[in-house]
Amino acid sequence: MMVTHTIRIGTGYDVHRLVEGRKLILGGVEIPFEKGVLGHSDGDALTHAICDALLGAAALGDIGQHFPDTDSQYAGANSLIFLEAICKKLALAGFRVGNVDVTIVLQKPKLAPHIQQMRLNLAQTMNCDLEQVSVKATTTEGLGFTGTGEGVAVQAVALIVPDGH
Repeated sequence: MMVTHTIRIGTGYDVHRLVEGRKLILGGVEIPFEKGVLGHSDGDALTHAICDALLGAAALGDIGQHFPDTDSQYAGANSLIFLEAICKKLALAGFRVGNVDVTIVLQKPKLAPHIQQMRLNLAQTMNCDLEQVSVKATTTEGLGFTGTGEGVAVQAVALIVPDGH
């Protein structure tokens, strides 16, 4: 199915529990912290939210349909591999990434020192320019599961455009 006549917008949202004994990986960056993300893959909620936003924009389902957590081949997998595969699916459908805008909700640790590397990893994986990738972080002032340190939440918006435009 080749669609070449329109731009599309999709949203993605992902949540992962924070636990001891796991690495905290966001946007392909391992962030030093006493807790990490619980997940079947590496638990990279940032990359997962972008995957869902891109898939949603192209009406191609969600990350769980393409990379189910019941499939042992994805156990501990680097989530950037999922993002790369989804970008290939977009290309087959006649699209490319226009831009992505992401907000990470996490009380601690502070993510500012890692944002640039996250953006670089994501842009490289999506084969787009750094300026097409926005990553922001915020806290919830101690409120809710993100504020108490129980988990991380990520919201993503993606614009896909016809390939060649």
